[in-house]
Amino acid sequence: MAASFRKISILIPVFNEACTLAEILRRVHNSNTGGLEKELILVDDASTDGTGDILAKLPKDGNTKVFTHSSNRGKGAAIRTALEHATGDICLIQDADLEYDPADYPKLLQPILDGRADVVYGSRFTGGTHRVLLFWHYTANRFLTLLSNMFCNLDLTDMETCYKVFRRECVADMKLTSERFGIEPELTAKFARRRYRFYETDINYSGRDYAEGKKINWKDGIAALWFIVRYRFFD
Repeated sequence: MAASFRKISILIPVFNEACTLAEILRRVHNSNTGGLEKELILVDDASTDGTGDILAKLPKDGNTKVFTHSSNRGKGAAIRTALEHATGDICLIQDADLEYDPADYPKLLQPILDGRADVVYGSRFTGGTHRVLLFWHYTANRFLTLLSNMFCNLDLTDMETCYKVFRRECVADMKLTSERFGIEPELTAKFARRRYRFYETDINYSGRDYAEGKKINWKDGIAALWFIVRYRFFD
């Protein structure tokens, strides 16, 4: 491990995840981060299902920070709030559901720890075990990734993945503006514009359907088309 990397900030946007929050936090705490100190930054995006009560009971040990939005603003806004308070050398975005497994942290971190990468994406489409779900959701993901690749001159297989890991200095002076799921194409475009070194690795994926609480919808897919173009050319 490179001596310059000492701490990882795990950014966890949360909205109405009372049923999964305790388990994902258990997995995060038990995850292997290659010796890096863990800093958990949770942002409650105005949950209404008791999530706030769970967060209020978390131990205040200095390495767990909780922030709350007064109104629901979206995943992008929650990530931006988390980044404002991150102090780690590396940042990792972790959803609060159980779709993405912290057991994948070692292979997500290794290219950065080795000094080969500035940014690592975890792909749901390159060999890991994944739950079989909705054809049109899969097709939309692949199409948006293709379009993003065309505009950013990348060859990613999964632009919309939650698992984005990056050196914190990559976003230190980056102005992010997305409120909802536009944060995915925005980060990708701005990383690409700065010519950061991208790596991608397979991850396991236990996707949810809408009855189980999945939140992204077709409107977000349409919006992503505009965001891909916008953030490629405008900062």
